Amino acid sequence: MHTHQLPDWQHTHTFGQHLRRPGESRTLAVICLNVVTMVAEIVAGLAFGSMALLADGLHMGSHTAALGLSFAAYVFARRLAGSPRFSFGTGKLNAFAGFVGALLLGLFALVMLGGSVERLVNPVAIDFDAALWVAVIGLAVNTVSTFILGSGFTAGDDSAALHDHPHAHDHAHGHDHAHGPHTHHGHHGHEDHALRSAYLHVLADALTSVLAIVALLAGKYAEASWLDPLMGVLGAVLVMRWALALARSTAAVLLDSQAPPDIVGRVKRAIESIDDSLVSDLHVWSIGPGIHAAIVSLVTHRPQPLAVYKAAIPADLKVVHVTVEVDVCHGDAPASSRHAHP
Repeated sequence: MHTHQLPDWQHTHTFGQHLRRPGESRTLAVICLNVVTMVAEIVAGLAFGSMALLADGLHMGSHTAALGLSFAAYVFARRLAGSPRFSFGTGKLNAFAGFVGALLLGLFALVMLGGSVERLVNPVAIDFDAALWVAVIGLAVNTVSTFILGSGFTAGDDSAALHDHPHAHDHAHGHDHAHGPHTHHGHHGHEDHALRSAYLHVLADALTSVLAIVALLAGKYAEASWLDPLMGVLGAVLVMRWALALARSTAAVLLDSQAPPDIVGRVKRAIESIDDSLVSDLHVWSIGPGIHAAIVSLVTHRPQPLAVYKAAIPADLKVVHVTVEVDVCHGDAPASSRHAHP
C-alpha cells in the first residue's frame, strides 16, 4: 500500500460530539433564569430584611453552580472533540458531569436531611406568610426550569448524527476499525447524563418547594408546624434516591461497563447470522450519550470482507466504532492472507 493512500483508511473519533447538543441550549436558558431569580431574591432579602428570601437566593445559587457544571461539560466536549488526547472522543465528559452532579445532589440531600432533623429536635418559630411567598416563587421558577429541561428528553437530538464511512480497513492481524452509519435516535439514544443531572437538580428544588408549601399551609391553618421538618426529611430521602440512581448509571459509563444484555445480544446475533461465523468474545460499551464501541472476536471457516461484519450490526444500536478480529478455524487459510474490500 502506498503512503498517499493511507488517509483513505483513516478517520476521526469525534462521533458527533463536535456538534451542539439540544441540552446545552436548554441548560444555559435555565441557568440564566435561575441567576436572575437568585439575584432578585438576594437583593430583596437584603432590602426588606427577609432571611427567608436571602437563604432561598443563596440556595438557588448552589443549584445554579451545579447546572453550570453540566453546561461546561457540553462546551468542553464540543470544543475538544477533535483532540487526539481522547481515544474515543469526548462523550464521557457528559457522564463525568452527570456523576459529579449526582454527588452534589447527594450532598444537597444530606444537608437537607440534617437541617430537617435539627428542626424536629429544636423547633423554631416560622414566619408562614414570608416563607410561603419564597416557596411559591421557587416553585414557579423550578416548574419552568423543569419543563425546559424535561422537554429535552423527548426532543430530537440532531447533534448525535454520525458520519458514515463506507469503508472497512484490514490490518495484518485481521482487525477492522469502522464507523457506524448515519442514524436517528434508537430506543437507547436518550442517555444525556449532563441533561439528566441538571433536570434532577431543578426537580429536587421543585419537590422541595411543593413539600414546603404543603407543610407551611398545614402549619399556618392547622397549627401543625412539625410537618415542615418532616416534609424536609421526606424530600431528602427522595432526592437521595435520585442521586444514587444517577451515580450508578454514570459510573457504569465511566467504568466501561458492558452494555445492556439486549444490545450485546443483538450485536452477537447479527454477527453470527453471517455464514458460519461464531462469536468467541464480545465487548460493547458506551463512549458517549447514546453511542457505543464494540470489539468482536469471531471464528469462521470462510472469512468475509470485514465491511460485511460492520454492516451487519443494526444501525439503531449506534455502534460507531467497531473492531473485528477474525480467527480462521484450524486447517483453513489464515485470515492475515486475505485482503478485505467493501
